[in-house]
Amino acid sequence: MAAQLPQAPLVAERAGGVPAASLLAPLLALGAALAAICVLYLDTARSIVAIWNSSETYAHGYLILPLALWLVWQRRAMLEAVPLRPYWPGLALLLACVAAWLLAVLADVQVVRQYAFVALLPIAVLVVLGRPLATAIAFALLFLLLAVPFGDVFIAPLIDFTARFTVWALQLSGIPVLREGANLTLPSGNWSVVDACSGERYLIASFTLGCLYAYLSYRSLGRRLLFLIVAVVVPIIANGLRAYMIVMIGHLSGMTLAVGIDHIIYGWLFFGLVMWLVYAVGGRWREEPAVAATVSPSRLVGTHGGRAAGFGLAALAVALCALSGPALLALDRLDQGQAAVELDGIRPVWRAAPAFTDWQAAYATPAARWSQALADGTDRAALSVLYYRHSAPGKGAVNSENRLLQRKDPLWAAGASTTVNAAAPGATTLRVRETALRGRGGDVLVWQWYWVDGRFLANDYAAKLLQAKSALLRGNDDGAVLFAVTPLGDNLAAARAVLQRLLADNLAALEQELARKRRQGDRR
Repeated sequence: MAAQLPQAPLVAERAGGVPAASLLAPLLALGAALAAICVLYLDTARSIVAIWNSSETYAHGYLILPLALWLVWQRRAMLEAVPLRPYWPGLALLLACVAAWLLAVLADVQVVRQYAFVALLPIAVLVVLGRPLATAIAFALLFLLLAVPFGDVFIAPLIDFTARFTVWALQLSGIPVLREGANLTLPSGNWSVVDACSGERYLIASFTLGCLYAYLSYRSLGRRLLFLIVAVVVPIIANGLRAYMIVMIGHLSGMTLAVGIDHIIYGWLFFGLVMWLVYAVGGRWREEPAVAATVSPSRLVGTHGGRAAGFGLAALAVALCALSGPALLALDRLDQGQAAVELDGIRPVWRAAPAFTDWQAAYATPAARWSQALADGTDRAALSVLYYRHSAPGKGAVNSENRLLQRKDPLWAAGASTTVNAAAPGATTLRVRETALRGRGGDVLVWQWYWVDGRFLANDYAAKLLQAKSALLRGNDDGAVLFAVTPLGDNLAAARAVLQRLLADNLAALEQELARKRRQGDRR
């Protein structure tokens, strides 16, 4: 009788001796949870991709997810020894992210909305597959947060640093230079430190690559943090050196070199050289990866088990928690409509006068606009109000795209902004953001501030928080941006005095009308 061959097992086994089918339930559950999150927050995901497509600064976002998956794949051998089981306390973190997303929508803070959405993905991994596995791949999960296009908030301080550094280096070189905000005047010509020259792209690229390099090259936390600090500080200083080099090339060549597209090429070549040196030096302290501990097959058996019902329940819990944000938001907006707003009750004390400037703020279109040039004796000024109600995302009173000037404005240039006390002696304290604008038709001094939830304030973040509070508690997201403008001569103090008198005499009329419109917008 012929000997019978042993039958093949009905379930394939992995190299470690654990049935591959034992992973099917948790992976399917995780896939369902992640798919539910992406569908529920599809608009937020689209907003991230839209910025990737529109800005070269954030085009690296397309690489973040593939790199994160590659990092997980690199640790696959070690992960075979990690038990999988749902981690229910992680639902609290998930609900916190949903709450943050909801508040960000109500306050129209796009970057917080995007971070909250992306954070839901690693938290879903934590809940469905468990804390041991999430801890083992923590860097890969956190690396996903770099997909969020964040960094525009650094443009203004980076421009200021670059301008200061360039002026210092030029003076050190014996070249006279006059600085007005981001504008530099040399005997050979004029320069401006614009957004593209801020070094934001260098900084974000260096930080992203620095995180990846530090994780792959070092094991100790101290070395990783030290390299990250270097990856942040070096590109900032390198951008200052780049700007100085460009200005020097232009100055020494009689403004024939480095004044067009070639200065961008010079800049990237210089930055590439500097960063190559950083990584070359950093490689001298590279640490060898730790040797993975050997785990016997007998220890692995059963650790990846877990009942399918448990993983499915975890995925369902994730989906239900993730649904709460969009559901609450939809319910909150059922009775909201685009009600018309008319600012017809403003009665300024100063008399109407002919316009003295053609400047207008490059702000999102408001629900209502009021503007009037005014005069009192020989003093001339203007007041403007932009009133917002139920604005589309990214189109509200406070958002990063609202600017005093258009990008690359050919007619106007802005000096440095500062926050000042705008109240006349004895009047209520009022803080405003002050900016001097230089234009061909005449220079002007601009004061800008917000009115949100019945309060005047100058801080963007405080305005956002008040707007979220009002929208959540009152069902009213009304807000306004106010501008006071006067001609700016050679005497800044005199211009400030005119605006102080303007507000002391006319602010009450504005506040009364704004409060009336807010009451009309309250949910009944």
